[in-house]
Amino acid sequence: MSAKQPFFHWEGDTLVVNILGRPSAKVDAIGKPKGHQLKVSVTAAPRAGRATDHMVRFLADEFGVATGAIEVVFGRMNVNKQLRIQAPTRLPAVFKAQPDPQSDLF
Repeated sequence: MSAKQPFFHWEGDTLVVNILGRPSAKVDAIGKPKGHQLKVSVTAAPRAGRATDHMVRFLADEFGVATGAIEVVFGRMNVNKQLRIQAPTRLPAVFKAQPDPQSDLF
């Protein structure tokens, strides 16, 4: 199958995002998709889940939600993560540039 697997999908009003984290970066930033993950860099060091906690705070601001609206499904202590974002009020440009995976007809 040659279909490219998306890095996100919607479950109702919840956005589910696969993340490839990069801790100890120079700046907090949302990068480009890499395979089925979105690269996200944060300045926090990877100690006891602090980089993930920092990422959640950073992404909450980017998506216009409270930090409590973001659930780390898996990967709190790993660079490979999945997040569930409840009812985001805005989407970063990288999401708008991707086709909606639910609109594809098979």
